[in-house]
Amino acid sequence: MAAAPAPAESGAGRGRQAAATVAAWGGWGGRPRPGNILLQLRQGQLTGRGLVRAVQFTETFLTERDKQSKWSGIPQLLLKLYATSHLHSDFVECQNILKEISPLLSMEAMAFVTEERKLTQETTYPNTYIFDLFGGVDLLVEILMRPTISIRGQKLKISDEMSKDCLSILYNTCVCTEGVTKRLAEKNDFVIFLFTLMTSKKTFLQTATLIEDILGVKKEMIRLDEVPNLSSLVSNFDQQQLANFCRILAVTISEMDTGNDDKHTLLAKNAQQKKSLSLGPSAAEINQAALLSIPGFVERLCKLATRKVSESTGTASFLQELEEWYTWLDNALVLDALMRVANEESEHNQGASEENGLPHTSTRTQLPQSMKIMHEIMYKLEVLYVLCVLLMGRQRNQVHRMIAEFKLIPGLNNLFDKLIWRKHSASALVLHGHNQNCDCSPDITLKIQFLRLLQSFSDHHENKYLLLNNQELNELSAISLKANIPEVEAVLNTDRSLVCDGKRGLLTRLLQVMKKEPAESSFRFWQARAVESFLRGTTSYADQMFLLKRGLLEHILYCIVDSECKSRDVLQSYFDLLGELMKFNVDAFKRFNKYINTDAKFQVFLKQINSSLVDSNMLVRCVTLSLDRFENQVDMKVAEVLSECRLLAYISQVPTQMSFLFRLINIIHVQTLTQENVSCLNTSLVILMLARRKERLPLYLRLLQRMEHSKKYPGFLLNNFHNLLRFWQQHYLHKDKDSTCLENSSCISFSYWKETVSILLNPDRQSPSALVSYIEEPYMDIDRDFTEE
Repeated sequence: MAAAPAPAESGAGRGRQAAATVAAWGGWGGRPRPGNILLQLRQGQLTGRGLVRAVQFTETFLTERDKQSKWSGIPQLLLKLYATSHLHSDFVECQNILKEISPLLSMEAMAFVTEERKLTQETTYPNTYIFDLFGGVDLLVEILMRPTISIRGQKLKISDEMSKDCLSILYNTCVCTEGVTKRLAEKNDFVIFLFTLMTSKKTFLQTATLIEDILGVKKEMIRLDEVPNLSSLVSNFDQQQLANFCRILAVTISEMDTGNDDKHTLLAKNAQQKKSLSLGPSAAEINQAALLSIPGFVERLCKLATRKVSESTGTASFLQELEEWYTWLDNALVLDALMRVANEESEHNQGASEENGLPHTSTRTQLPQSMKIMHEIMYKLEVLYVLCVLLMGRQRNQVHRMIAEFKLIPGLNNLFDKLIWRKHSASALVLHGHNQNCDCSPDITLKIQFLRLLQSFSDHHENKYLLLNNQELNELSAISLKANIPEVEAVLNTDRSLVCDGKRGLLTRLLQVMKKEPAESSFRFWQARAVESFLRGTTSYADQMFLLKRGLLEHILYCIVDSECKSRDVLQSYFDLLGELMKFNVDAFKRFNKYINTDAKFQVFLKQINSSLVDSNMLVRCVTLSLDRFENQVDMKVAEVLSECRLLAYISQVPTQMSFLFRLINIIHVQTLTQENVSCLNTSLVILMLARRKERLPLYLRLLQRMEHSKKYPGFLLNNFHNLLRFWQQHYLHKDKDSTCLENSSCISFSYWKETVSILLNPDRQSPSALVSYIEEPYMDIDRDFTEE
């Protein structure tokens, strides 16, 4: 990685250093050696020694060299910039030079971003590369940080306009020249200083965009508590600035992803967790806490997320921001797309006005509605992401209370039809290089972010009932009353003043669009996840019936069976949702049997289940648990379902259970366990726990042994299962692990889980319920230290 060049001195000292360096190099006023200069500069940039800056050359030499190499006069301009940017300068001439440099780089960067640049010949170098090579980046960093220097007790000042020019040039250089952004990211004091430049509205957008790029490549996450006067800085942002600031926050509050799949195994996560416990809170957690300590921060985010388009920024200030975006390349393509939409609508409106004999209003004074909507969508994207991350953090309960109090959910419900799930217009925004169906388009990204927020909000939290309106809450109560079961305590405790208003709550609206979603839609996965999160936790008959009455089960079965869905992600989310919807619910199994009413349909369903047990094992678990409960109930309705339902009959067969058990254990290993496939281990345990209840555990273990031998791999499966259960103990018996999820999902006490695992791991070979009793001595391999593999 390139080391940062040594900082130059200022004023007369810097001049003396330059003269000494030139003399040491034999004087660069002599005849140049064309092939060596850039190479030596690059070497100096890497080592911090030798040639590193334009000030080390004479102007005569640079001018002569420029005629041959066509450097656009950039080295000479940098030489002048050094001379005019000393500490006692008034910076007037310095700013004029920056105005000369800026267009030389901005046009190049624009071409770079829009992929219109032509292949350069090997003998020519981009302006941004020359600017950086001759020390321009480091000089601009010094100029920007002048306000941190005091002379005789007074802080130096530079104008906002000059800061803006410096930021623009730095950003353009980062865009075009590899390694510059990483070098800036290594200057931690500079990165922290950049936050202070956001206090000015004139430099806010440029600063925010540069910070975002720098933080995107920074190896170590920045700590927001090191930013001077963070609370005051954020509190003074207007709503527009706060929305843009969320782009930066997205990088600072999310745990850094290594991008290596091996790091996502549970083994690696557990090791990292142990390490983190000794190190204390992570930078992301510290940053989340810092933000939550800012008065009114979450309330303002909720207002931004729920404000209507008509309440957003006025036309004049929005146009001003768009003009700034046009000069700021990160958003230039977005602006280009927005202006195209504006022109189309403007032409349409002009035609209509002429037909009606009405005067035409300029686009400059009347902003098209589509542009206002897209502007608001792009803001809400960032805000919803930040809220979603905070909802999943350590202060989850605190965030939940605030989000409920500030009525985020009813606010989003009011925006659902007109903004979040609005119909695409013919001129919907499409970003450069993308299409309307691309997951990167703002419209689609907003929908996905909205669904992720709902998932985080509902997951194992009683506030999930805020997704309903008063009428729908009354419906839940009526379902409980009719079934002669107690009402859910969380429903009774829900503050009715904070729920959704209107004819439908947010959950019902989501179900409606979910049922209309095309088969190939990328939203199906996220929609199913959001609805499933509403059902997670302790099984609620009323919640299930609420969704069953709205045709959810039939929709899921249609997608799995009739549309023969091929997407593994969508299938997994639908199987998980179906499992939560049907668990312990006789009415759901009756509806299932009514829909899957032929052997042909049932075979298609089984084919989908068996195609990937990693995806379908949660459904297998739920059906197995339901079967066990139904078999222990004395009820005519239950008896009828048990005798008629194809799925229950299929799962009740011991060969079917053994087939599932064998495959569930065989497809996972300790070294490959992840958050996604660990459910296979827990499902296999559920099958064995239910067998233990019926005193059939030895039978199941003996059958597994026979299946091993029939596959010509004696000991392979049971050794693997032994290792998996040892890991299970390490993972789930750790003091910071929450066992309630296992209890809630199975309605089996965690103590019974622990006892069953201990019985299976019993080292006594005489025990009929111990795994070692079924592994022959020559094939025994149970003491392996899997943590070191």
